[in-house]
Amino acid sequence: MDSPAVRRDRGWALASLRSTAGRSRRLARLIGAHGILLALLILLVIGALLSPNFLTIANLSNVARNTSIVGIVGIGMTFVILTRGIDLSVGSMLGFTAIVFALLLQSGVPWPLAIVLMIAAGAMVGSLNGLGVTKGRLQPFIMTLGMLVIARGVTMTMVDGKPQSLGDAAQAVAWIGTGSLAGIPVPVLIFAGIALFAWFVLRHTTFGRQVYAVGDNPEAARLSGISTNRVIFSVYVISGMCAAVAALIEVTRLSTAVPSQGTGTELDAIAIVVIGGTSLFGGEGGVGGTVVGAAIIAAVNNLLNLLGVSPFSQQIVKGLIILGAVFLERRSRREEGR
Repeated sequence: MDSPAVRRDRGWALASLRSTAGRSRRLARLIGAHGILLALLILLVIGALLSPNFLTIANLSNVARNTSIVGIVGIGMTFVILTRGIDLSVGSMLGFTAIVFALLLQSGVPWPLAIVLMIAAGAMVGSLNGLGVTKGRLQPFIMTLGMLVIARGVTMTMVDGKPQSLGDAAQAVAWIGTGSLAGIPVPVLIFAGIALFAWFVLRHTTFGRQVYAVGDNPEAARLSGISTNRVIFSVYVISGMCAAVAALIEVTRLSTAVPSQGTGTELDAIAIVVIGGTSLFGGEGGVGGTVVGAAIIAAVNNLLNLLGVSPFSQQIVKGLIILGAVFLERRSRREEGR
């Protein structure tokens, strides 16, 4: 039989181990919750050390503008991925709605009405994706891949592959893409407004709770009375509208609509959503992570440009970041037993 002193020492050792394990779990939860912000801060520090121009006001303003375009598309993608879906057509929708906007202005439609019709065009293409997934029972990957090709083909056919100017309205709408308000770029304000609204919808409305429920367990959501088809249809409409708003910023910034605009945007949008912690398996994540993910991708691209890294090599870096984010997510899920 152990002596009282031995039992006391053993008790202290077990208590110490439990305390250490508890601190480790708390630290892991803290890193998991704020790791994406920590990664952004580390990136900013590295950027400042590698390039003296990185943290200048002019450069950060440029990064913020670039963040807004892909970030808005990423917010729409967040809704889709939360329901276990994917939208590969957002880049083509961006180019399509940009051309629609230019043609409307050329035909004399007042620019406020042209903006409304442009966003409606994005919602229309998104609704086609939603119908294909819900009523047509097509896999989201297949449906949106087909729409990627169709929408781009329609866009090219509409203008014979030629860029379109914004006509006499170019100056009237230029402030949307290039203007500032109180020193803050207008695209950033638009991005912030959409992000805050999307965050509120997902966290504080019945629809937002239904989005998470459908992504977590579609069958359980259906049995609980949620119209899963309606929710899935709605998120694709939201994705289309976000693509149209991003197109509005880009086309007014360039004063020209190019039918190839948005090529590759779908990959950037998926990247920032995954980097931001939204699970590709649905039901987990949110807009906050997507916003930070967009800032990380924009900052990485900008830093690599400042360092003179070729665009081809930049794609390698971006791909490695995506793979790393997915690997960490899968490892986290295995550790949690899901």
